[in-house]
Amino acid sequence: MPDSPHGEHGRPPTRAERWTAFRESPFLPATVLLVILAAAAGLFAGSYTYAMANPTPHSIPAAVTGAHDQPAARRFIDGMEQVLHASVKLRPYDNRRDAVRAVDEQRVFAVVDAPAGDRTVTLEVSGASGATVAQLLGQAAVKAGEATGTTVAVHDLKPLQKGDPRGLAIFYISLAAVIVGFVGAIQLSVHAPALNPLERIAFIVAYAVLGGFTIAAVVDWLLGALRLPFVESWAILAFTMFTTGMVFTMFNTLVGRWAMLPTWGLMVLLGNPSSGGAVSWPLLPSPLGTIGRWLPPGASVNAQHTAVYFRGHQHAFPFLVLAGWAVVSCAVFLIWRHRHPGGRPTGAAHAA
Repeated sequence: MPDSPHGEHGRPPTRAERWTAFRESPFLPATVLLVILAAAAGLFAGSYTYAMANPTPHSIPAAVTGAHDQPAARRFIDGMEQVLHASVKLRPYDNRRDAVRAVDEQRVFAVVDAPAGDRTVTLEVSGASGATVAQLLGQAAVKAGEATGTTVAVHDLKPLQKGDPRGLAIFYISLAAVIVGFVGAIQLSVHAPALNPLERIAFIVAYAVLGGFTIAAVVDWLLGALRLPFVESWAILAFTMFTTGMVFTMFNTLVGRWAMLPTWGLMVLLGNPSSGGAVSWPLLPSPLGTIGRWLPPGASVNAQHTAVYFRGHQHAFPFLVLAGWAVVSCAVFLIWRHRHPGGRPTGAAHAA
């Protein structure tokens, strides 16, 4: 008969030993990824559904000219608010020219003109300021006019371009810049891990410049979907790609191989739905409308939107947001570069 097992080789492993073996095997990170991916799928669907499936107005700023304080005009405006289930924040202007300038500067979404002694109210919406907002305002004005016996004339003061009738092209090109920006940094980490810090930053700059040019060229020159102010749009796209690439690089420095989690959460789960590109900020849940402007996707959409539809009225704020994220990310990466999983020795090699 064969000898019965004995000694260390015959002893069944303890629970601690089994856990140690599992922790050191490839099955632990695979199991963690399984759970993360399942949760991410639900969060991804939930974040976009929460932000975009049922856009609801909360507070819509609008310019008003003429006899807006007269009873007839007041009844009409109250009727609009009742239809919208929201507040139309009226900002009085002395004349139409100043009101239109406020639209150009994106401080208001529409102009309401209520001439004295006339029951005809003119509503000038701005499709370029937000197609969904313009549509809701136009529908609410017609219903409020019918309910109050007011004749309403609705015009589009800033129509969208013909190749972009729903106003989504800017969201799509910004989305492409955001995602390709950090995916490019991921690929550099996988396929070029030996790059030193300044080399890595230089390559992120390079693919951001080339990628931004390609996005703008395809959308404008090849497809003709948008007539872009080419150099400005290219610069915004390149700046966006560089910023998101550096954000991933920062997280890769701080948390190593799990850097995709905070990057995806910040840019895709939170940043893109709250960017105002697919649904204008007055229709977003209030916290998202506020947070989105401080994140790279929202800053990119805002800068690009102004460049395309409100030329000459560009704001510094979105560029400062992008610059802030880029500078902080570069600083964290360079200061704690010894923690980054990439790089190679820079000193002279020693003989064995």
